[in-house]
Formats: sequence, structure tokens, C-alpha cells
Amino acid sequence: MREELLHFIWRYRHFHQQGLVTEDGRPLGIAFPGEPNTNQGPDFRDAKLSIGGEALTGAVELHIRSSDWLRHAHDGDEHYRSVILHVVWEHDLAEPPGGIPVLVLQDRVAKPLLSRYQHLMRLQGFVPCERQLSAVGTGVWRQWMQTLATRRLQRRALVIFGWLEHLRQDWEETTWWLMARSLGQPVNAAVFEAVARSLPLRLLRRHRLHAPTLEALLLGQAGLLKEGEGAYREYGFWQTKYGLRPVSQPVSFLRMRPGHSPGLRLTQLAALLADGKGWFSIVRDAVSMEEVLQALSGVKGLGAEMRRGMLINAFIPVLFAYGQTEKALRWMEGLRAERNATVRSWQRLGVVAGDAAGSQALLELKNEYCNARRCLECAIGRALLAA
Repeated sequence: MREELLHFIWRYRHFHQQGLVTEDGRPLGIAFPGEPNTNQGPDFRDAKLSIGGEALTGAVELHIRSSDWLRHAHDGDEHYRSVILHVVWEHDLAEPPGGIPVLVLQDRVAKPLLSRYQHLMRLQGFVPCERQLSAVGTGVWRQWMQTLATRRLQRRALVIFGWLEHLRQDWEETTWWLMARSLGQPVNAAVFEAVARSLPLRLLRRHRLHAPTLEALLLGQAGLLKEGEGAYREYGFWQTKYGLRPVSQPVSFLRMRPGHSPGLRLTQLAALLADGKGWFSIVRDAVSMEEVLQALSGVKGLGAEMRRGMLINAFIPVLFAYGQTEKALRWMEGLRAERNATVRSWQRLGVVAGDAAGSQALLELKNEYCNARRCLECAIGRALLAA
């Protein structure tokens, strides 16, 4: 037994509830098991119970063993004074700690549920439940995919809020960092972000009408201008005039197709800044995503897939963070699903993304839930365990 499984069993009441009694023999009724508490203190708050015929509202604490209450030093912690029930897997104390009623669940949980959970935790494969996916109804999938797409945007928004705080709420600079990171995908995202951080827009805008200078600044910061090359001799000032130093992390050329070479992507990034466009303003004010795609189409070699990628990885997240949530979700649902190894692996299992919101949801599911085996927090895992 693991504590997260015990939480799942209690929260969704996956135990026999007829004739419930506490260890001291008092009848127990559960009107509401409580809300999970994400802050300091007991595991569940605002539970509504009846114990010995008395209606109670308060907190519920869960442990594998009742002695864990003492082991975790809850007996002297004021945060646990509101606990009205101690739910445990096994009771290993002669007296309930703190005099709090104890409910033991060990003999009230169906063995198949425990077996299914152990099975999920042990299976090796792309995802733990890959052989059981067809057993989950389409309604569960549909709702969970919508939730995952939103959660992915919410996670990205938290990153953006952190950047904004660092940049004193400069949305244009933040969007510049996102654009650079997006064009560095998937191998050089961190390096391209570092290049953008080292070259503020106020510097780049001085040269917005001279594309070669912008290219030299970006290539130089990425360490792609070598002494002795014509580009270095012509634009070598990037290192001396501005007192700049290349970023410490080198770009990667691993398994890189010519059309995705770091040098070409940085040149395209320079072209996006060449006329001084404020990309955040463009995206914020655009009525449709086609307007943004059209604005991106003027950059030589920036194909349709990369333009869609910039929408998904840069512009839509910044819209979501800015508060244009409906617009962000509508644009995501209007884009074709991404093509990458993770999405293709889901497709082989019969799970197909119909649009970019779907492919983003599948990436979130794989990276944030399946890889960490957070099956108890996943709607698919919960449906399979409860079957």
C-alpha cells in the first residue's frame, strides 16, 4: 500500500461502506469525504461525517499505519487540531493517537483494485496502461484531453509570469524569448532562449533596418561566427562594440537536417525582427491566427510546420497568459495536430489527436503523468482502476 493509493481509495470511496464503524465501535457515516488539501495540514478538509450519531465537519488525515501520526509529529502540531477522523490501512496502536477516531480500510478494499494498481506500476512500455486503453470510454477521453490541453497552457503561463516579473512586465521582451525558444525546438530551445536573453530588444531594434547586423549579433551570441570567416571580419564588432560574450551553452547539430540547422534558424529569427515589428502587439490584436501565419510567411525558409510551431509554442501561450484564454484555445483547436515521435506513438496505440489542442494534450499526458506513473491523478488511470 502506498499513501497516494490510500488517498485515491478514500477520495473516490473505493471501499465497502456498509456498516462502517470506528475502531472504538462507533457507527460512521460519510456524507462527504472532504476536499484534498494542497496546503500544510491534514490531507482532506471540510469533510462531513457522522460519528456515533453526531454530525461533524472537519479534516481527515490518512496514513498507512496509525503510528505514522506519532512518527510525523502530528500530535503536537496545531494544524491537525481540526482532524475529526484518522483513516489508516492498518491500526498498529493500542490507543488511537490524540483520541481521534480511527477507521481501518485494509479489509474493505476489493482485491482486484489493488491488483490492477500493482499491474500499472510494474508494466513497462510507452505508457503503463497501453494494453487497456480501449477499455476507456470516449467521453472520459474527450473531457480529459480538454483538461490536459488547458493544464499545459496553465503550466506555460506560470513560466511566462516568472519571466514577466523578471522583465518588469515587458510583454514584448517576453514574447521575444518565447519566439527564440520556439525556433530552437526541439534540440536547441535552451540555447536559443539564452541567446535571446543576452540580446535585449532595445539593442536589436537599433538595427531593425539592417538585417545582416541582426544576423551577426544572433550568430555571434550563439558562437557560430568563427574568426577568419568573412562574416566575422565584416560583423565582428558584435564582440567588441557591444561588449557581448557568446552564451556558454553550445548549439547542437545532432541529427540535424539542413533545413533545421541552428545557423539558418537564427537567420530566420533575425528576419522576424528586421522591420521592428512588435510581435506581441501583432498577436494580441490579431482577429484570426491566419493573420499571424501570414505575417510569419514573409521569412524565407520558414515553412508551414515551423510557423504553426511558433503559434503553438510561443504566441498561443503568451495569449493565454495575457488573459485571452478563449482566443488561445480557439486558435489551438484550429491548428493541425503536431507530428512528432510522442504523437505517433500514441497513434499506434489507437489514440489520435484531431488538432493541436489534442496533440498538446497527449504530450502533457505522456510527459507529466505517464512518465511519472501518476495514474491515480489521471482520468484514464482512475477509470481503469475503478472498472
